[in-house]
Amino acid sequence: MFEFYPQIKAVHITCVLLSGALFALRGLLVQVGYAGAAQWAPLRYLSYTIDTTLLTAALMLLTVLPGAYFANGWLTVKLVLVVAYVVLGSLALKRARTPAARRIFLAAALAAYVFILGIARMHHPLGWLHGWLA
Repeated sequence: MFEFYPQIKAVHITCVLLSGALFALRGLLVQVGYAGAAQWAPLRYLSYTIDTTLLTAALMLLTVLPGAYFANGWLTVKLVLVVAYVVLGSLALKRARTPAARRIFLAAALAAYVFILGIARMHHPLGWLHGWLA
């Protein structure tokens, strides 16, 4: 399966970017008062489809990568932040009770997303901060 690594990685990266863009769009809709549009069934199903494809590609990459990729902890930090991103995103889109709380959770979810991108890009637990703090 290693011969398909470049294609699987390309699908994974594409889904990461699509998922983040769709989340940002839905979050923006909630912020401007169109929460119903953010929960519109086609948008939700598109989100489910992208996220399922993303998870499938991630699991395929996980089976292909050598064990050395797990030695420095960047993948573990990334996975923990993905869980935090999902929880914060859920709070931002529908579970937070007040508009102010939804704004805070949206900002926190987007910050987690950007940090996840940095960790994945740098292959280091500090992500974008690696060059500044290390």
